[in-house]
Amino acid sequence: MSNYALIVIIVVYLSVLFYIAFFAEKKRQSKWVNNPYVYTLSLAVYCSAWTYYGSIGIAANSGINFLTIYLGPVIAAPLWIVLLRKIIRISKQHKISSIADFISLRYGNHRFLGALVTLICLFGTLPYISLQLKAVSETFEIMADETSYTSTYVIDDSTFYVALLLAVFATFFGTQNTDASEKHKGIIATVAFESVLKLLFFLIIGVYITFYLFDGTTDIYNQISTSANFKELTTVNGLEGGFNWFFTTALSFIAIFLLPRQFQVSVLENNREKHLKKAIWLFPLYLLLFNVFVIFIAWAGKLTFDASVNAEYYTLLLPLKNGNSFLATLVFLGGFSAVISMVVVSTLALSTMVSNNLIIPYGFLDKFIKNLPERNSKYIKTIRRISIFTIIIAAYFFYVSFSKELSLYSIGLISFVIISQLAPSFFIGLYWNRGSSKAAIIGMVAGLAVTIYTLVVPFILKAYTGTDDFVQYGLFNISSLKPYALFGIDFLSPPMHAFFWSMSINGLCYLTFSLTSKGNYRERNYAEMFVDSKNFTTLQDSALVWKGEAYVADIKNVLIRFLGEYRANRALKIFFTKYKLSPDTQLADARLINFSEKLLTGSIGSASAKILIASVVKEEQISLVEVLKILEESKETIVSNKVLIEKSEELSQLTSKLKDANDELITKDKQKDDFLDTVAHELKTPITGIRAATELLMDDDDDMPNDIKNQFLTNILQDSDRLGRLINNILDFEKLETGRLNLTISQLDIQQTIKKAVASTQHIAAKKGIQINVKNVHRFKIKYDEDRILQVLYNLLSNAIKFCEPETGTIEIDYKLGSTVLEISVSDNGKGIPPEDIDYIFDKFYQSQHQNTIKPEGSGLGLAITKQIIEKHNGKIWADKARKKGAKLVFTLPFN
Repeated sequence: MSNYALIVIIVVYLSVLFYIAFFAEKKRQSKWVNNPYVYTLSLAVYCSAWTYYGSIGIAANSGINFLTIYLGPVIAAPLWIVLLRKIIRISKQHKISSIADFISLRYGNHRFLGALVTLICLFGTLPYISLQLKAVSETFEIMADETSYTSTYVIDDSTFYVALLLAVFATFFGTQNTDASEKHKGIIATVAFESVLKLLFFLIIGVYITFYLFDGTTDIYNQISTSANFKELTTVNGLEGGFNWFFTTALSFIAIFLLPRQFQVSVLENNREKHLKKAIWLFPLYLLLFNVFVIFIAWAGKLTFDASVNAEYYTLLLPLKNGNSFLATLVFLGGFSAVISMVVVSTLALSTMVSNNLIIPYGFLDKFIKNLPERNSKYIKTIRRISIFTIIIAAYFFYVSFSKELSLYSIGLISFVIISQLAPSFFIGLYWNRGSSKAAIIGMVAGLAVTIYTLVVPFILKAYTGTDDFVQYGLFNISSLKPYALFGIDFLSPPMHAFFWSMSINGLCYLTFSLTSKGNYRERNYAEMFVDSKNFTTLQDSALVWKGEAYVADIKNVLIRFLGEYRANRALKIFFTKYKLSPDTQLADARLINFSEKLLTGSIGSASAKILIASVVKEEQISLVEVLKILEESKETIVSNKVLIEKSEELSQLTSKLKDANDELITKDKQKDDFLDTVAHELKTPITGIRAATELLMDDDDDMPNDIKNQFLTNILQDSDRLGRLINNILDFEKLETGRLNLTISQLDIQQTIKKAVASTQHIAAKKGIQINVKNVHRFKIKYDEDRILQVLYNLLSNAIKFCEPETGTIEIDYKLGSTVLEISVSDNGKGIPPEDIDYIFDKFYQSQHQNTIKPEGSGLGLAITKQIIEKHNGKIWADKARKKGAKLVFTLPFN
């Protein structure tokens, strides 16, 4: 067949793929695009040119060893319902756009870790893409009968133009949106279509060779069984072969999860988790069908050709030898389909990683902050398009420089081993919350270094020098440092030898440094969310532990620069509606911080999103103990909904109530006496004052001056007010103690409530020359009973005024946001609370023994009532022990 005919076939075929992709994007909501069969067939991107041709080569030379590459995925498939579902759930929740983002987020949005994962994926995938180009080039030459001609110029190389066409296809359909977490329906539809074609064409050629060129499987078996090495082709080859089988199967198990193209189609392009139920049996069936005829095609080729013929291309050479160019063309198109799927999906995944984890965070982030949204969107798309072209062209030059000397199988294994260096930090990190970013980085670097030494360096040296002295003698002629027999282990194949040592050292470093070094609070926060994803998924934005000061307007400006004004406003409107917050809210809480980072993650990656949001907020460091406590409380809140936990808590509550009842019986008499004594004393004081003043006024014969009369009347009024307050306190306390006080909860602005409390105590403070300042002037709406919270604030302000020095006293009211609560504080510069009293000030009738000679007024019920009201709101109240001058009382109100 002529070059031009082949080129026309390729162009027509690519045009069909363009049409399918365009149609799928146009009908992206259709059931023909969104169904479990399309999803499962897209997973078959795993079956690349290596599967289509390389498996035949390894079956011809090593027998049934080709099966190990498929045993790993088959073993992994049943675990998808648990393991892959968890990965998908986390990725959707956090708008993950690549495997680099996934690993980076697990370790607290670690920027360098994301960059390292990207470099490993690049290093591991470029040889794999070059493998595809090698297959296209060599099959093109076979079909065009140009085996004797090799172009030395890029411009004359048809493979170069095929690479460009693939780059155009990937660029057009892979960079439509700046949000890389969006589904690529067009590309996935074409991948599914190509998966059908490559399987169909492979089965057709298998049937043709097995039943037309030969007389069935029995005929092929009988003929090959007379060959000298037949036993080696049909057995595992002893214990050493068994080890190779085990490690190759483990390697392929890891690859089905971690190859960038597999993560892209299985996780990022998943529409519904329930599609996994179909995939766990349909995908292994697909692999089984693909491998039914592999061994028979390989044996048929060995029976037909001599050893000088490349066994990887028996599927093409056998029909061509028998004059059937039509079937050969189908095989070529099947192999070309396998190449297109792999290259397009891989470059799409890699371009996202390169832009989000290398270029943007390490070069363009500052520039993006200053640009308009439209320009940012254009820049992001341009970066990804240039990345796609650069990756494919780099793979082409890798193919020209190195790949021609290696088989498809060996190139594929090199890539698998490099990508496997992500495994410890990925898999262990999903189920172990102690794994740290430092350990992940050290493990990956150490494992990659071992892989380069034991696998890559020998290959490069042999390609450039033509000798294998390094392999034979080792570094510095030290036999224990031989790259293929490190420390005396010489029974494994070079790829499996590299895999064994790199995984051992990588895993050991990860575990060791995780146990000896702790991550920061943010890292541990995300670790808990990943490990216990089922529980934390229900918390959504509230799962992030964050404390500090942030403003909605600042965060909104950042979102507008990357999402545009319409999308940013729409997203914030959804957020405020979801959490029932006022659109006028000015203070941002942990939920909005987390929500905003997720919005940006799809466009610029998790690391860059963290940096951008951090640039406009003032975050306070949180201790690891506090993070763990908050996370534990969050998990307990969810778990408490389960029946068994409820029963257990009910039994504990009953036990506690019995103990409390017993304690209450013992102390009841004493409490009653204390209460009556205190009430009698407090009631007697104002009544005595009223009686005395009244008697003086009644005995007066109009000789008493008016100013003295007014003073007596004022005293009567003050004592009456004091008596009224005391009675109200007693009634309030009695209602709170018996649980008869009902709260009237509504959505209110805390700033307005604080202003009312200050206004009601301002005249008292003014008499003593004391200033009251409200530090935070931003509005924030939350649910509470305003009358009762006013009572709390009045009690705290009154106490502060009471213990402040006249003329020099100052009182400060402040509030700030925690992860799940609003924290309000009242501080003064008065004489403070003695250390021995600080734990008892909220007890009933408690008054310090270190007061002035003149005892302050009050029954001692004020702070006790305050505590009861706050606890009725499910909040907490305490005195700040770290306060060195004056006193600081703090209480919290939960958001929900």
